[in-house]
Amino acid sequence: MIEIYSQNIGGTWFGVAYAQQQIITTSFGESQQLTLSNILRNLPFDASFQVFHEPSVFAKKILSYMKSIYNGQNVDAGFSLALNHLPLYTQKVLKTTAAIPLGYVTSYGAIAKAADGGPRAVGNIMAFNPFAPIVPCHRVVKSDFTLGGYGGGSKTKFELLEREKRGFPTSKEIEVNGRQLKVFPVEHVLKIWLSLKFF
Repeated sequence: MIEIYSQNIGGTWFGVAYAQQQIITTSFGESQQLTLSNILRNLPFDASFQVFHEPSVFAKKILSYMKSIYNGQNVDAGFSLALNHLPLYTQKVLKTTAAIPLGYVTSYGAIAKAADGGPRAVGNIMAFNPFAPIVPCHRVVKSDFTLGGYGGGSKTKFELLEREKRGFPTSKEIEVNGRQLKVFPVEHVLKIWLSLKFF
């Protein structure tokens, strides 16, 4: 049985579905209805579930962890994500995305190269990321450092990245799936978007 919980923390709704101490899906948004709708959309087909009004102790830990990520904090809670019911390429893309360090971004194309696929496929997977913000799809941007799409809207994506800036001076490469993934300081994106005066 999958247990579903949601909670308003500091004006933002966070939601989680889990079973046997493994996260099935997470979401966040400005309303409980939207957050729960995203949770239900990402449940495995024909899975039995129950929505609870009061978060369990385990759910509270996950929801608090999600809020910390949302606030731009460097946290590592080590929760287990349920990936096995997802297609293999989706798993690869999500694992690659999860490796992007705080304070950095990468492109859809770079993710595709590291996961051995195409940028469009990566964009489709990011659009339905079942583990936002734990798998930080907000750190994946277009190759020209403009934001690209985001389920919560461009403004939310920008604000998440704004909170994650750490002043790193240069790009670097990290190893993922036996391949190199180039990541860039988040300030690259913020500088471009502020110069374009989108907000």
